[in-house]
Amino acid sequence: MSSSDVPALRNGLAVLQLLASHAGPVSAATVARDLHLPRSTTYHLLNELVAAGFVAHLPAERRYGLGIAAFELGSAYLRHDPLERLAAPLLRKLVDRVGHTAHLGVLHGNESLYLIKERPARPETLVTDVGVRLPGQLTASGRAILNHLPAAHVRALFPMAASFVLRTRRGPDSLAALRRTLAAERRLGWAVEDGHVTDGFASVAAPVFDHGARPMASISVTLRHLCPDDGPCGETFPEFAAAVAETAAELTSRIGGTVPQ
Repeated sequence: MSSSDVPALRNGLAVLQLLASHAGPVSAATVARDLHLPRSTTYHLLNELVAAGFVAHLPAERRYGLGIAAFELGSAYLRHDPLERLAAPLLRKLVDRVGHTAHLGVLHGNESLYLIKERPARPETLVTDVGVRLPGQLTASGRAILNHLPAAHVRALFPMAASFVLRTRRGPDSLAALRRTLAAERRLGWAVEDGHVTDGFASVAAPVFDHGARPMASISVTLRHLCPDDGPCGETFPEFAAAVAETAAELTSRIGGTVPQ
């Protein structure tokens, strides 16, 4: 890299930091104004970042937000030892408390990626394992994070019908269905899935937040639970949700995070 490339790199990083600091997508004019950049330079930077996947362009709104590559970069940071070392003893304590398998997960694109799995003394066979990816809109761990992302970011992660992969007959199969599910879980106070990933199993999850009160990971517990063959379960498992939320809050505190008000 030549010395002449350094200002462009700094400006590109400044654009990403600016987009990350806003609750939703912003216009190019806002980027130019806040960063004191010429209009032509702003559009050049945005176009390059869009091409690389770090920024998502929303043509109908004429606005820009963080893209999938930015989320993947954040997820990669989470896979380093510090977070996992802080989370591991908390997950072990959670498993001992509830007697079921617990996970630390992140969003990788629009998929849930599991970083840690702690099992009870008598574990049950689950499809989840370290390194396994599952459709993010189906898992409680994924929806716990999605619930705290701006609507435009959720739309960018699930831009088309093909984005919604089902594993059973249950779970959100469209953006409208996902929005309804997320709204219901915000009212409930935690994420819950019952038979969305595997028939006969349910999970509850709560988010872990970074220093900017943004969701960076989630804690979940998975247990055996059979649903009726032809209807919704309707179970919310508040006793497990309380233990999961306490663990997520403790991990948020240990990493210097802030719970949104």
